[in-house]
Amino acid sequence: MMKELLENPYVLVAAHASVTILAIIVFLAIFELVTKYKNWQEVRKGNVAVALATGGKVLGIANIFRFSIIHNDSLFQMIVWGIYGFFLLLTAYFVFEFLTPSFKVDEEIEKDNRAVGLLAAFISIGLSFIIGASISII
Repeated sequence: MMKELLENPYVLVAAHASVTILAIIVFLAIFELVTKYKNWQEVRKGNVAVALATGGKVLGIANIFRFSIIHNDSLFQMIVWGIYGFFLLLTAYFVFEFLTPSFKVDEEIEKDNRAVGLLAAFISIGLSFIIGASISII
């Protein structure tokens, strides 16, 4: 029954979209746990650096799932590779923090340092293409 249901293109599109939206929500909550600032409180206050960094994370996660959807035959495989890609992206976030010993990325973003926020966004987006391409060759 489930296999037949997922063969319907309308159901499959809805399933991929629903899973991806849920993943973005869950993964943003995980990012919220590992950053020193509260994303949505800072965005509400008008912190552009946080908005840029958060937007980059959303786009990065969505892009990883885009590759995962295109290159996997089943919904389950898409989910597994999307989760794996997210954890690679999360690891890259910690590496970015480590590779900038002259300042703390989280603190600069919280202080609305837009240059750091923009750089964080581009790192998330750029690495999502690398992670996604890596997923696509599996």
